[in-house]
Amino acid sequence: MAFHEVRFPANLSFGSVGGPERRTEIVTLASGFEERNSPWAHSRRRYDAGLGLRSLDDVAALVAFFEARAGQLHGFRWKDWADFKSCAPKAVPGDMDQILGHGDGASRVFGLRKAYHSGAQVYWRPVAKPVVGTVRVSLAGRAMVETEAWDLDPATGQIRFADPVPEGVEVRAGFEFDVPVRFDTDRIAVSVASFQAGDVPVVPVVEVRI
Repeated sequence: MAFHEVRFPANLSFGSVGGPERRTEIVTLASGFEERNSPWAHSRRRYDAGLGLRSLDDVAALVAFFEARAGQLHGFRWKDWADFKSCAPKAVPGDMDQILGHGDGASRVFGLRKAYHSGAQVYWRPVAKPVVGTVRVSLAGRAMVETEAWDLDPATGQIRFADPVPEGVEVRAGFEFDVPVRFDTDRIAVSVASFQAGDVPVVPVVEVRI
């Protein structure tokens, strides 16, 4: 499967329904207690692209995008309007938003990631598809200039510094990002009469691992 570095039309993904999905295996013991385990280290997101359609022109744009991706064959970028920033939804990404790690005097490459906190627990989500032009990076609280101090690989979400990061120096970043996805169907069924009556097609989209 190839991945096309193109974003699904953002105006069509606005209004879609979706979010993270986890897989938990639960075994109930004879005592009534449970054993719970998850084979997934990271959640997987699912969406319905059909709910963002508002006109027949939108349907045409969806079909064109679907055909260009050959259905499920090729992945693409998706803007999750509920979660696409390293900061709070109404804030602007800044270079201190997320900690990427600490320098060891030898490493130059750091992957983007986003923390989800609740109480004492934290989940680190890898970010593989940052939006070009939105990434801000700092070392020890000092903003670094792109192309001079660091470069971004937008296809993997990796930051590469020109020089190794000194030992103990904190690396932070802020950014907007897309979700790598594919269509979860090889068929789109559209009835013009039904669509005009308010019955939109179901177009499932699922996150892919990068």
